[in-house]
Amino acid sequence: MKLPKLTLSDKINLYTAVLFIILLIIMNIFIYYLFSRMTIESEKDRAHTEAELVVKGMNESVGIIPQGDLLRSYVPADGMIRIVTADLQGPPPVTSPTEKELPKRPVTYYVDERVETIEFAGKKYTFVSMPVIWEKGEVVNLQLFNSLQREVNNLKTLRLVLLIVTLAVIIPVLISTRFLSKLITTPITSLIQTMRQIRESGEFRRINVRGESKDELAMMGETFNHMIDILESNAKKQAQFASNASHELKTPLTIISSYASLLKRRGRTEPEVFEEAVEAIHSESIRMKEMTEQLLLLAKPNESWIIKKEPLSLDELLTGLKKSFEKAYKREIILNIDEKVTLEMDKQKLNQLLYIFLDNARKYSEEVITVNVGMKDHLPFLQILDRGMGIPKEELSKVFDRFYRVDKARSRKLGGTGLGLSLAKELADALNIKLEMDSIEGMGTTVTLFFEKEGGKK
Repeated sequence: MKLPKLTLSDKINLYTAVLFIILLIIMNIFIYYLFSRMTIESEKDRAHTEAELVVKGMNESVGIIPQGDLLRSYVPADGMIRIVTADLQGPPPVTSPTEKELPKRPVTYYVDERVETIEFAGKKYTFVSMPVIWEKGEVVNLQLFNSLQREVNNLKTLRLVLLIVTLAVIIPVLISTRFLSKLITTPITSLIQTMRQIRESGEFRRINVRGESKDELAMMGETFNHMIDILESNAKKQAQFASNASHELKTPLTIISSYASLLKRRGRTEPEVFEEAVEAIHSESIRMKEMTEQLLLLAKPNESWIIKKEPLSLDELLTGLKKSFEKAYKREIILNIDEKVTLEMDKQKLNQLLYIFLDNARKYSEEVITVNVGMKDHLPFLQILDRGMGIPKEELSKVFDRFYRVDKARSRKLGGTGLGLSLAKELADALNIKLEMDSIEGMGTTVTLFFEKEGGKK
């Protein structure tokens, strides 16, 4: 027969209840054993004390009172008393009316003192045997038997009470463990239901997490919600990437396709058409490569930016960047360093960020580019100034949007993709750099980078 599969709630309920019941049974057995032992030991001590008093009384009365009368005066209420000689002869034992079977017990002579419990005829007794000097100076045993029937009955009652208590406790235990299992598994059940809804609907959902709770279940819920945030962000980025790529790559592909067809028709016979087509195809392929690289970078989730901080001298970085930029583009850069600044920064990503702004300054201005470094309000800052066409004031708030171009025709002519500043914004956020951009149309643009305290220091 195949057993049904147990849910987590059933397992918690079952295992907790079984464990609690086992512990309760062990505890009750321990209580019964301890009480039973204490009761028997107490009765043995009482019997020994009684036997000592009997011996003392007999020593004072032996030879004065007849043996039979003497034994009858000390017989226990529920027991027997007798004198046993070395040759197992002696006066007949004296028993209480309730213990008529005790005289039938075999007689034994002991050379030492004995205190123990015995069983005879289905009953329990305390047995004490003590050596006594009798009438003619011989050593005999005074043997005293006391019934333990009352204590046995009390122990039976205790067993019954413990059994009833155990059975009575099982019901609230089962109820409480069921409540406990529900309490533990409710967040898990909610998580499972949310995941099923996500699978069935394709929509991202989150579970409700009680703010006051800080236990592992609440942490699990918060972690799940954070994971959903990341997945949703990634899904949006992927959808945006696909949409942007299909939209933005359509134009260069159309241009390349058109010029390729032109080459096929007239390229062999018209050199000027050949030169124009090759130049256009080469230009658009470079722009497509740059756009693809930037799209892939922007498709990365923010959490995946791996920042490797290291001590970095800003003036040394700018000096090296200035030399390479001037050599590559034959453009002059004026570097003004008012105060030397050392940062804890990712060199490669900062270099990439600065290159984006310098490249924009190069593309949209023909004059000298100025770079200033200093401190403002106890924060290191870096400014990049160009004297180009500038940006209209109403357009400044949009320049960091993806694929946004202030002058689309001019931007496309200069090779712009509309992704550079969007990538720069994400790099700045990852590096904890605050960006500010000011521009006057027809006069130029100033970009200021403020290095926050976590990201830079003097």
